[in-house]
Amino acid sequence: MKITDIRILLRDDDKLKAFVSVTFDNAFAVRGMKIIEGAKGTFLAMPSRKTPENVYVDVAFPINRETRAWLESHVMTAYHDAVRAREEGTEDVTRPIRPIEVTG
Repeated sequence: MKITDIRILLRDDDKLKAFVSVTFDNAFAVRGMKIIEGAKGTFLAMPSRKTPENVYVDVAFPINRETRAWLESHVMTAYHDAVRAREEGTEDVTRPIRPIEVTG
C-alpha cells in the first residue's frame, strides 16, 4: 500500500487546524480526517459519525499502531509543510507526495 496523495485544507479555528484527505494507491481515498489541537498536542482524528446515542465512532481507521503511526507521521509532515507555506506566503492547499511503501 502506498500513499499517493495528501490534501490539507487549513482552518483558522482554535481546535480544528485542518481537514485532510489521503489517497492510497491512486485508487482509494479517505476524506474527513481532521488535525485537532488537543490538551496533549496536535493529533490526527479519523473520519467519524455521530450515533443516535450521541457517541462519535470512527468510520475508517488504521487497524494497528504501526499503520496509525505511519499514516500520522506522513499526514503531520504534510500539515506542517502547509502551515510553513502559509507563513511564507506560498500556500498551496494540496501537497502531493511521492508514493510511500508501507512496511510491516
